[in-house]
Amino acid sequence: MLNKMLACGKVYISESRNRAALESIEQAAKLFSEAAIVNKFVDVTYNRVGYTVVSRLTPKSSQDSCPLKDAAFAMVKAALETIDFELHSGTHPRLGVVDHICFHPLKRTSLDQAAAIAKSLAADIGSKLKVPTFLYGAANESGRLLGSVRRELGYFKPNSGGIQWSGGSKSESLPLEPDSGPIQASPAKGVILIGASHWVDNYNVPVFSTDIAAVRRIAKQVSERGGGLPSVQAMGLAHNDGVTEVACNLLEPRKVGGDIVQLEVERLAKEEGLGVGKGYFTDLSEDKIIESYMKLTSSK
Repeated sequence: MLNKMLACGKVYISESRNRAALESIEQAAKLFSEAAIVNKFVDVTYNRVGYTVVSRLTPKSSQDSCPLKDAAFAMVKAALETIDFELHSGTHPRLGVVDHICFHPLKRTSLDQAAAIAKSLAADIGSKLKVPTFLYGAANESGRLLGSVRRELGYFKPNSGGIQWSGGSKSESLPLEPDSGPIQASPAKGVILIGASHWVDNYNVPVFSTDIAAVRRIAKQVSERGGGLPSVQAMGLAHNDGVTEVACNLLEPRKVGGDIVQLEVERLAKEEGLGVGKGYFTDLSEDKIIESYMKLTSSK
């Protein structure tokens, strides 16, 4: 196994409270023996689940018969069949039933190979499931960033009470032309963003305050876009009672990790007169993902 090529897909579903739907999605992935769900992160307040699916690849395998792509497609299909986006609400932004899928190369796999899986999956979802799909990162010809696509699609604008996202888009027309699929989005399904990149860590820091404006200021100052830490993306999101989170994507976690982000959020929160709790990762580390997959599949 140490010499095997591995890749993973992180599949983000806009649902955490419908257990029957989640069970259907997980069962769909189990139909592919080479693929395994090695981590599941559930956040009830955000009403969101993140699955990390890992599979072995072969140098000569066609993307038309790739177990990682096949498992991801089956999960998407199950999600679309069991979840109605118009009924969804939560305090985390989202664009569809399946909000986002990102493929990462692991052992002995190149970013180009991960990008090929992303592009093949997007084409299948668009043509077979009739959902608009948008490519980003290494899967997109121009390398456009996830954040820029989200921004153009209105991802960061709450549509209910300033801190909540509820239901689907009021308009079926899209401000961007999708890379695959119909040019209009079904309110019950939404759209899907699919990309490929090197490993990304997700790290969230709780701030003990309901002052969303203050926490958004902190998030902006933490992020590279706001002149803060390089390779860090951040946004402020309402979470549990009395808590607002600085939710971060760490694009180069070996250079700027959770410990650095934690200290910076604490520094900025102190300036705002706010207390901060210990942050947490929403997934295992890259090394732990590989280790977990090897253990799960050692008997296969």
